Amino acid sequence: MLDATNLTAPPPRALRAPPGGAQTEASMRKSAQDFEAQALGFLLQPMFATVDMSKSSFGGGAAEAQWRPMLVEAFAASAVRAGGVGIADTVYRELLRNRGAQTPNMGEAQP
Repeated sequence: MLDATNLTAPPPRALRAPPGGAQTEASMRKSAQDFEAQALGFLLQPMFATVDMSKSSFGGGAAEAQWRPMLVEAFAASAVRAGGVGIADTVYRELLRNRGAQTPNMGEAQP
């Protein structure tokens, strides 16, 4: 039986603006997709914690447990590439909305 306390979540990816200023729409989309993959990875982690791999073809073991977080991350990234569950779309819309709120209106006089 696997010990769920030994499982660690994949490291979070930082949502950073590219050098030189504001994020482009492509980088915001990528950031939103990375966020969704991370969220899905956290949701998938308990599923792998409860699977008894000792009777599988590969036999489980400590080495397999060390690679499991990477497998979960790969499954989550694959799910996002296939369309995801909609988290990335929502995050992307919010990033666009926040960028618009922070951009000063060029038609108004600045104080």
